Amino acid sequence: MGAGSWGTTFGQVLCDAGTPAVVCCRRPELAWVINETHENPDYLPGITLTTELRAEADPVAALDHADLVIFAVPAQSLRENLRHWAPFIPAGARFVSLIKGIELDTCKRMTEVITDVLNVPPARIGAVSGPNLAREIAQRQYAATVVACSDERAAVSLQQACHTPYFRPYTNTDVVGCELGGAVKNVIALAVGIAVAMDLGDNTRAMLITRGLAEIARLGAALGASPQTFAGLAGLGDLVATCASALSRNRTFGENVGRGMSVARASSMSGQVAEGVKSSESVLALARKHGVEMPITEVVAAVMHDGLPVGEAAIMLASRSAKPEWYGS
Repeated sequence: MGAGSWGTTFGQVLCDAGTPAVVCCRRPELAWVINETHENPDYLPGITLTTELRAEADPVAALDHADLVIFAVPAQSLRENLRHWAPFIPAGARFVSLIKGIELDTCKRMTEVITDVLNVPPARIGAVSGPNLAREIAQRQYAATVVACSDERAAVSLQQACHTPYFRPYTNTDVVGCELGGAVKNVIALAVGIAVAMDLGDNTRAMLITRGLAEIARLGAALGASPQTFAGLAGLGDLVATCASALSRNRTFGENVGRGMSVARASSMSGQVAEGVKSSESVLALARKHGVEMPITEVVAAVMHDGLPVGEAAIMLASRSAKPEWYGS
């Protein structure tokens, strides 16, 4: 459900793994193009998709007899979309979130939103998270990911459904940690993008990545996540890929803001959602709710939503008081 770059790519992964898949598009014209040309020109231009992947614009048709429903829409639109789709979802279906964000107002993770709206137990809901830059995977370059579900058997079933020679999924029962890693890394990537635009070097980027990982781990500890998760693909792996790659929407967004572009202008130019922009607010609210200090997230939220100039943001981070490296753990 969702025909952006990652939704389309994951649909192809499923087909390549022998799992028949349909990608549901918001616009009928895009569904027609995918079916006729086997390309998604809006999000994956120049990449030929497998002919086995079928596109539908009608959610009723897309969901017909589905036993696995995978959500790949922007985080802040998931709840509304779920309410619309709920009547058409077959009884007994399992669910997977590909979405890396935290909902505004509620501060809920995406699997929690699914539980809320569809009234299904967490054991029927999984999440996929890892260093998964969609374009590279659509080109069938080697990648790995984490498929997380509180029910280990369900996680293994999902693993089998998307395991291909080029895409290697690992199972994990720590859904909280996997979702937090995927959501907060987008916020840190915004900070790295700003640093790149300010011509700050590799030391600064490494500092932001590692101290960003410490923020993710502190929040995860407060919410009961496993520390091991943040040392793996859904933690460090996803963080490094998103912060280091020019393909990263969040890093690119940060670069644009760092060069003086307004947040509104950067949003209108991107064509795709940089989840970290809105999630920076909800991640910060979640951290404050649990008494967790997240200085990078706090500064990024101030830049994105309160008009803090990027030069002042850098000064704020540089002028923080000295602390032990592992404080607050």
